Amino acid sequence: MGERLVRPPAVAGQFYAGSEQALREEIESCYRHRLGPGELPAVNEAGPRQILGLVSPHAGYMYSGPPAAQGFYELAADGRPPAIIVIGPSHRPVSVSAAIQTTGAWATPLGEAVIDAELATTIADNCGILVDRPAAFAYEHSLEVQLPFLQHLYGPQVGFVPVMMIDQDLSVATQIGRGIAQALTGRDAVVIASSDMTHQEPAEMARQKDMLLVEYMEKLDAEGMLRACAQRGITMCGYGPVAAMIIAASGLGAQQAELIAYSNSGDVQPMATVVGYVSLKVTR
Repeated sequence: MGERLVRPPAVAGQFYAGSEQALREEIESCYRHRLGPGELPAVNEAGPRQILGLVSPHAGYMYSGPPAAQGFYELAADGRPPAIIVIGPSHRPVSVSAAIQTTGAWATPLGEAVIDAELATTIADNCGILVDRPAAFAYEHSLEVQLPFLQHLYGPQVGFVPVMMIDQDLSVATQIGRGIAQALTGRDAVVIASSDMTHQEPAEMARQKDMLLVEYMEKLDAEGMLRACAQRGITMCGYGPVAAMIIAASGLGAQQAELIAYSNSGDVQPMATVVGYVSLKVTR
């Protein structure tokens, strides 16, 4: 057997604190923040497990941590999902349309989150567009920043499957969403779509555009959301992962979606243009 593949953190000490103690304190401050839920979460081990999908932001914790904490607070109250898939966009060019990693682990200051190899392999087998290429994830932050929140809730070795979309069009989102739904049929799981919303526009303009997209998300209309994003020139960075999550959740019987939190970077410190952040849940 070859050496176990462990991806080191790429943005520890930048997007979030670089030591275990400081990171735990930072995450807890996100929960207690005025833009967060206001208290620390407690995992409801007997939870109803109704959440199939979650939209979660991925900027630095100073800005997006509190609204992200609101989503993870709801996830904790809903129970402990045995399977977790995280889908994020790529902020750098990669030579494949979409990537997955099927073995190994990802390290953060909280420990090593272990890839669910059996589930990851099944998803890859169901979806030919996904290339098993760990190197594609090396510098990307959109998936990484979700892991400390998950580790804080469920333990450092929480199992997950990383999926990254370089091409984010409807065709790719549909293939990935359907492949994930097929792999998860009969299983209890949550699919987390990592995305920030409008980038660098005045707060009110950003809010109007973001709420338009939220309307489509709440209707579970992935195609409509992608169309509105393109037609209105909305600079949401993870539209493909959100569409794939909606398609996967719909294939697993999703009935509704609900906005949990919305804020922007200007709510943390005054600035002329802002980035919007959404936490949203999709439920059975």
